[in-house]
Amino acid sequence: MARLINLIRRLAMSCVATWVYAMVPLFGHVAEAQEWPKQQPIKILVGFAAGGGNDVFARLVGQKLSEKLGQTVVIENRTGAGSIIAYDATARAAPDGYTLVVAPFGATIVNPAVYTKLPYDPAQLLPLSIVASFPFVLVVRSDAGINSVADLVAAAKAQPDKANYGIPSVTFQLLGEQLKQRTGAPFEHIPFRGTNEVLQAMLSGQLMMSFVDPGPLLGHLKGGRVKALAHSGSTRFALLPDVPTMEEVGFKGVSMDSFMGFMAQRGLPDAIAKRFENEFIAMATDKEFAEKILHHGLVPVGSTSKEFAERIQREVPMWKEVATKAKIQLQ
Repeated sequence: MARLINLIRRLAMSCVATWVYAMVPLFGHVAEAQEWPKQQPIKILVGFAAGGGNDVFARLVGQKLSEKLGQTVVIENRTGAGSIIAYDATARAAPDGYTLVVAPFGATIVNPAVYTKLPYDPAQLLPLSIVASFPFVLVVRSDAGINSVADLVAAAKAQPDKANYGIPSVTFQLLGEQLKQRTGAPFEHIPFRGTNEVLQAMLSGQLMMSFVDPGPLLGHLKGGRVKALAHSGSTRFALLPDVPTMEEVGFKGVSMDSFMGFMAQRGLPDAIAKRFENEFIAMATDKEFAEKILHHGLVPVGSTSKEFAERIQREVPMWKEVATKAKIQLQ
């Protein structure tokens, strides 16, 4: 009997010890979450140069986060390779709530769809929230005699040698290829370094059409030298309420709702991830913040982490299919 009692005691002690060791990482995460964000400044990595749209957006968000969290937020530009460098650095950072990355549509959806290999595993990144969105606007020269998307498609088929469009990145190319695949119009892409260069090329008569982002476009539309035929969003865009969606003008299936969001690392404590998510959602209803980003061609969204993750799962395969048909593959 004494041996049996001792055996039971040893087994009980072993179970307690095993439970304690198993819980140590959890207790560590709880303590870490309780101390956050007091220990050090929070870094937001931006995959593009200072002064650009991603950088300006990050600074507006960073200022708001700093106010809400009571901690300094530092913007760090890790430029190059369409945010791949910034995403890789984020994926390798400790999951402690002190490193985030600006997550634009191109880096989040398009890169995994067109690159044969990335230096990081996209599954290492945790979607936190889509904070803002915007469509791409299909524009032509005002004096081109093209008054609708149907006119544009007809003109491209009638003059295939002039059927082209400008692209500042592969994201715009995918949208152009989607239009090409849906309509059979023989559009060919011409690469440019930025949207402003695309617009200048259009105004000089080098391009038949192009999809462009709203920020650089608004002044040209007011000047009357370019005409907006439709945009790629799923609903009307607040800054251009009179411009219809592609679906509204009869071209269902030509759609791209671009966005700006934030991601962190897998393994981030749930309490910290939830706090970030809540703060980003709150920004969408903050009137002052909404007015600031509207000035830059963005509308507030404030999605949940789950909604963001679902978009990634749904859209990466869709755009990969478009890229495969267009033979777009990057290394």
